[in-house]
Amino acid sequence: MKLVIAPDSYKESLSAGEVCAAFAEGWQRARPEDTFEFLPLADGGEGTTVAITNACDGTIKHHQVTGPTEQPVNGFIGLWGEDNAVIEIAAASGLHQVPFDSRNPELTTSFGTGELIKFALDQGARNLVIGLGGSGTNDGGAGILQALGVKLLDDSGKELNLGAKNLTRLETIDITEMDSRLTECKIQVASDVNNPLLGDNGASAIFGPQKGATPEQVDLLDSYLEHFANKLESYLDKPFRNLPGSGAAGGAGFALLSVLSAEFVPGIELVLDLMSFGERIKDADLIVTGEGRMDHQSLMGKAPQGVLNQALLQNKPIIGIAGSIGDNSQALLDAGFTSIFDITPGAISLEQALQDARYNLINTASNLARFYSLAKEH
Repeated sequence: MKLVIAPDSYKESLSAGEVCAAFAEGWQRARPEDTFEFLPLADGGEGTTVAITNACDGTIKHHQVTGPTEQPVNGFIGLWGEDNAVIEIAAASGLHQVPFDSRNPELTTSFGTGELIKFALDQGARNLVIGLGGSGTNDGGAGILQALGVKLLDDSGKELNLGAKNLTRLETIDITEMDSRLTECKIQVASDVNNPLLGDNGASAIFGPQKGATPEQVDLLDSYLEHFANKLESYLDKPFRNLPGSGAAGGAGFALLSVLSAEFVPGIELVLDLMSFGERIKDADLIVTGEGRMDHQSLMGKAPQGVLNQALLQNKPIIGIAGSIGDNSQALLDAGFTSIFDITPGAISLEQALQDARYNLINTASNLARFYSLAKEH
């Protein structure tokens, strides 16, 4: 029997690759004769670079860049073929790089992501995939543009300092000195969200709180982005703020879709396509997917939905394994999952659940394998 294990990461706990390995270890305790294919996934967020690079037999290259709090961080990109590169905002401007007790999205910057884009251009890449999940920023992608040579100036002609808070002083935009190599590029923006830039469903309101924003700051952040959008759209003479994905990664999607003329692509669809996922599951007897928390939102462009769609096309049984299962989980079964399971053994703290995730996943997989053998016998 062959299992394809294709999960997303369990955020702040296990990478997608670690989920694959832990599940297989537990399953083999009960069914050592079974075989596995590991297809760790990402949908635009953390892990996207590794997932795509591995699938395309590429290489990872590291490069030190400016982190979200302007500290140096070890960023990286993936390269494959003659001129392809994948860059994830989480690698340079990720929330995990901002200490929990000092998270303030008024101050963080996406500048390092722009530096990674330049690094990819230096390697000869002209087809760029940019993953927009897991950011710790809310600057509308202003930092990305500044790193690429776009001038954001105040009323005295001085360049703005980094961070969303400084956008309120923006008066003039000048893209004439932007890296000219970008005009030769095809850029795809990969994300699992399609939120607009502003408003109740925008970058600040939906994602600001998880980056440390208070209710008061959410309103301020939205006003900063609105001012930025007014200036940029006036300069380009075209609206972009309501495009799907413009609110992704703290509004970084807005900058990429407008100034860099990027194409928005659902992240998981892009990743599955690049790894020829449909071909790779043809001989599978069972497909396993999952993420840290599975609920009805897992069907909104996230990795489990992408895997489910492929499984249903080939009439393959598919189970979901999650750190926890949330409300409206019946929607997952209604959508076609054979079954879904969480790995948490009881009422424990979030800290304990994150700490014990590998151990709990191994035990859950072992129990599932035993039950599977029993079901096969009868």
